[in-house]
Amino acid sequence: MLDAYVLLSHGTVDDAADIPAFLRNILRGHDASAELVAEVSRRFAAVGGSPLNRINGQVAALLEARLGTPVRRASRLWSPSPREVLGELHREGVRSVGVIALAQHSAHVYNEAAHEAASSFEGLTLRCASNWGQSSILIDAFARAISGAMATAASEPFSVVMTAHSLPVSVVRAGDPYEDEVRRAASAVAARLGIANYRVAFQSQGMSAGPGGRPMEWLGPTLVQTLDELKAGGNRGVVVAPIGFLADHTEVLYDIDIEMRGWASARGMWLVRSPSLNDSPLLIDALEEIARNLEAPPSPQPSPIGRGS
Repeated sequence: MLDAYVLLSHGTVDDAADIPAFLRNILRGHDASAELVAEVSRRFAAVGGSPLNRINGQVAALLEARLGTPVRRASRLWSPSPREVLGELHREGVRSVGVIALAQHSAHVYNEAAHEAASSFEGLTLRCASNWGQSSILIDAFARAISGAMATAASEPFSVVMTAHSLPVSVVRAGDPYEDEVRRAASAVAARLGIANYRVAFQSQGMSAGPGGRPMEWLGPTLVQTLDELKAGGNRGVVVAPIGFLADHTEVLYDIDIEMRGWASARGMWLVRSPSLNDSPLLIDALEEIARNLEAPPSPQPSPIGRGS
């Protein structure tokens, strides 16, 4: 049995005054431009602040009740950081921790942050969940949410657009499995829904330039490109399903509910968004399954004889 669990998310701020420092973390120690700070602050204010930390706290509490084991939340790019949370657990006598990234297609990035933090605490061992975006329970949860949204849609021709956060194309070209993971999850959700008329789009492309101020190429198609193609194809509306995200935050509440809805309206299209999973029972079911699997003894490693080095 593991002594505790940590749910590790990207993180966000609760106070707009912390946005410059948060962006500095995202930009790896570089100060964000005044324009970027102002734009992020404007979006944060437009949605009344991000509910992400509160939701993740609720998820941790619900999972703890299921497991009967302490569950804490941590943020890769804000507080409480993995080092803070793991340090607190270590002082409480915890020596084995299961880590689950609340970023189901990018677990390796979060696991690296957790292992780096754990290296500061003698005797602390981690078991980290790998990418879990193909979890059958998670796929079912998204399918149910989308099905409910489709039931409210007009009878006019429409398409389902499943979205995830964009990444710099250079990251994908370097071998990151993110795009493939997202598209596989979308295909599984569509199969569960029994639909063929769906698109995958990548949203929230970064607002900062690359090294030396050079333009940065981001993974697409973008939401605008997708809307234009759907409009040209005769669609009158769109059901948007942010399957790359688990909970409401600015990139759902602003980028879809405000910005994308405005783009759709400008094209004479209606837009319905499927609800985020947030702290829903099916999400807790999926997390519990992952946590239980981490508790299982590691499988015996095969003999290295006959394997390439």
